[in-house]
Formats: sequence, C-alpha cells, structure tokens
Amino acid sequence: MKIKALIASETDDDFQYTDVDIEAPRDDEILVKIKAVGLCHTDVLAQKGLFQMGADAVLGHEGAGIVEKIGAAVTKVKVGDRVGISFRSCGTCRKCESSAAAYCKDFIALNITGRRLDGSRSIKAGERELASNFFGQSSFATHALTYESNVIILPDDLPFEVAAPLGCGVQTGAGTVLNSLGCEAGSSLIVTGCGIVGLSAIMAGRINGCREIIAIEPVATRRQAALEVGATHVIDPLEHEDFEAAIRAILPDGVDYAVDTTGRRPTLENLTRCFTTQGTLAMVGMTNPEDDFACMGMQFLASGLTVKGIIEGDSHPDKFIPELIGYYQNGQLPIDKLLTTYALKDINKAVHDHHAGHCTKAVLIP
Repeated sequence: MKIKALIASETDDDFQYTDVDIEAPRDDEILVKIKAVGLCHTDVLAQKGLFQMGADAVLGHEGAGIVEKIGAAVTKVKVGDRVGISFRSCGTCRKCESSAAAYCKDFIALNITGRRLDGSRSIKAGERELASNFFGQSSFATHALTYESNVIILPDDLPFEVAAPLGCGVQTGAGTVLNSLGCEAGSSLIVTGCGIVGLSAIMAGRINGCREIIAIEPVATRRQAALEVGATHVIDPLEHEDFEAAIRAILPDGVDYAVDTTGRRPTLENLTRCFTTQGTLAMVGMTNPEDDFACMGMQFLASGLTVKGIIEGDSHPDKFIPELIGYYQNGQLPIDKLLTTYALKDINKAVHDHHAGHCTKAVLIP
C-alpha cells in the first residue's frame, strides 16, 4: 500500500517527506490512519543514530488515528475505532502481567530495533527496506502498523492532537510523579527542563498536592508555561548555573523529590546537592552516552538519596492513559494549551522551533 512518510537518515539533518510502501497488516497487526503524531526529542535522537537500527528509518511514537484494517487475530479494536498509540509490550511476561509493561522483557526488541520480532521490516522506499515498527508504530506517516498491546481506544470527543502526546511525553512526565514517585500531598518537587515531559510532571505534582513545585528552565516562555500549569517557583539556570543556593533559599532543608528531564550531567550533579535526607531523584531524560552521570558514592550514602531510572512513567498504557484523559477532561491536565500543530511535511520547521524554544510541544498533522 502506498503511503506518505517521513524518512530519517543519519547522513541528513532533515527528514524527507516522500512516498513509501507499507505492508498489509499481518494477523496480529492493526493498520491505523494517522490523524496526529507528537514530535518527541527521542525521535530526534533516533534520527541521529542513538538506537543504531541499521537503516534509514520511519520514526514517530506518539500516534493517534482511526483503525483502517485489522489482522485476523485482532479482537481488541474494530475498523473505525479512534485510537491512541503508545509503546509496545509483549503482554505475557512477568512484568507485563504485573502491570509493569514499560519493563517488558522484550521492550528493546519490540520498540527500538526497527524490525518485527521475526527480523522483517514493514516499510520500503522502492526496493530499499526502512527501519520501521518504531515503538510498535512508526507513526511519522499517513498510516502505521500497530498492535493490540499498544493501542488505546479513545473517547469520541477527545481531539487527536491532544491524544497523541499521551502516548509517551505526557505519560512519562505525569507517570513519574503519579506512579513512580507517588509524591504525597505537602511534599516538595523540583522539575528540571520544561518541555512536555517536565510540564506534565509539574501538572501531576499539582494533582497530588505538592506544596512547592520548582521548575528549572532556561527558556522564558517555558518558565511562564510552568507557572501557568502549577509551578510555585521558577529558576533560570543561565542566571543560577549552580542553582543549589536558589533552591535552598526556597527550601532551606532541601527538596523531597526531583524529576530530571534533561539528561545533562551538570544538571544532575547540581541536583544531588539540593535534597533533604532520603530524597528521591527520578531520571527520565536521555543522557549522552559520552557524558554519563557519575554517582558520587559518599554523598549518596550520607544523604540516603535514592536515584530511580524511569521508563514511560512506569505506565501500563491501557490503565494509565484513560486516567490521563480523565485528568484532561476535568481540567487538571490542560495539555491543549501547550501544543503547536504543524503539517506532517513541515517536521523540519517543527524541529527547529522546538530547539529554538518557539514551541513547547509540536504535534504533526498528516
């Protein structure tokens, strides 16, 4: 089947919008006509070769759309259903059965190898096979092949552009606070980086009743957005490079919880000095492999600091995304105020605007 898609190449800084061929759905697959797809920093890192998928790729992992065809074994959805798409999991391993789908034993194979489990690729440009099945979808396209484990049926009145970021960015930020940390009412929270992940963590902190929510972000418009969605204080790290003093001025005894979305070593090392005893640092940002965070053992030992690596907000999408939709519908998760839409073919402008701070969350519309 001929479709339009964005092709990412490690040798080209730009995505190319072009015709490709996608296979018909196999027995366990679902063909979704994409109506909206979020642009995530992980897509940009993947374009640069982070996951080494071995071929030019069709990326995209925050899709939403309408079911167009289903394989013979599919029972969860029917043609015409409105669905959001998240990460894929096997559904049968010990972690999946305990609602820890983000830690599925086959997470890497199912999400970031660019292939099906049998090694096949589902998209071609001419005779050239493309890395596909990215997070069980590759939704930077007009159509994507998905699976029962990573589609969620949407309410009829939920806009597709709102549903799309729920699949990764929103569930990662909000889930880190609501699921992983469980920040209790009256506790304090720092969030470093105010893209959609950080802002979702801030909104979740407000939902849980955190007393102080401190956002650390260099872009003025994003600091303002943080205040509008629930931050009680904002700090510009360009003015406070060593921000411990600024944190201690607000919280003399230190902070209870922190969520880092930056993956930057200087930020992480700075954060470790800002905690009260027995605090918890959640790391959700992708780190540069050449700049891994060095664990300072004695400081961690003396303070009882817990450091948690978190994938997808410890979310089970079938259970958690409906919760997020509920928060959105009752006004507690106003992500629609943070979105900027672009035509799918204009992804390169969206990437530029994201890096320049001109938008908080770009959503692409085929």
